Amino acid sequence: MTFTSVVEGAAAGAAATVVMTAVLEAGRRLSLFRTHPPARIVRRVLAGSPQHRLPSEVLLTGVAHLGYGASCGALFALLTRRHSEAGPRLGVGYGILLWLAGYGLWVPAIGAVPPPYRDRPGRQLALVAGHVVYGAVLAEGLRRWRRRS
Repeated sequence: MTFTSVVEGAAAGAAATVVMTAVLEAGRRLSLFRTHPPARIVRRVLAGSPQHRLPSEVLLTGVAHLGYGASCGALFALLTRRHSEAGPRLGVGYGILLWLAGYGLWVPAIGAVPPPYRDRPGRQLALVAGHVVYGAVLAEGLRRWRRRS
């Protein structure tokens, strides 16, 4: 059951990451920010600066973001494995917790994006919206996977 739960969570997390990325892209197109925050993280980790563009950056960012989203989905599946009907409200709470842990703590700590209180409000609005959508899609996707099993 646990291995299946992890795989289902990872699949739901990857799907939720794709939808979240669409929300972030909408924020970029509305000029709330220029560079996707996950790209800034990859740039900071691999190149030492969130402004330094990398070769194959789109591919690297996509793989890193999908991997992180799938990993967070697997963790959510493990945390909720006794609650087969973990609904969107729980997922939204989880998404907000991920935003807080990421953009409130470790992402500013590595210097990729300023903390929310010093960042552009538009970027943070897009990030919160993306994480809310991620959590809702994750929980619903996982709920559907579990109903199949």
